[in-house]
Amino acid sequence: MTYYPYAVAGVLFVAGLYGVATSRSYIHLGVCLNIMQSSTYLLLLAVGYRNEASPPVTKGQAPGTPLTDPVVQALTLTDIVVSLVVLALVLSLALQAHRHAGTVDPEEMRPTRG
Repeated sequence: MTYYPYAVAGVLFVAGLYGVATSRSYIHLGVCLNIMQSSTYLLLLAVGYRNEASPPVTKGQAPGTPLTDPVVQALTLTDIVVSLVVLALVLSLALQAHRHAGTVDPEEMRPTRG
């Protein structure tokens, strides 16, 4: 067992979190959120990895052959879809902010009244 994927996932998460904390643009925020989400893909795949196991397709496999966990792969695919939806939402909010305020920097926008 290697800890390399866990370390890379941690570095990606911290890099994304730093980008989110220091972001001055909604587009930059979306990219940093996507980097943070990428760390979860790597973490999920590292958790589900089994050394010398075959893909979770049992057709043509001899009984007793070790298989990878299909639940982890399904969670990773779900995570990718959620990531794309979040990115699309953030980019659409950035587009609306640019249309109404002329900028995507939250600090340069006028305060809203309501």
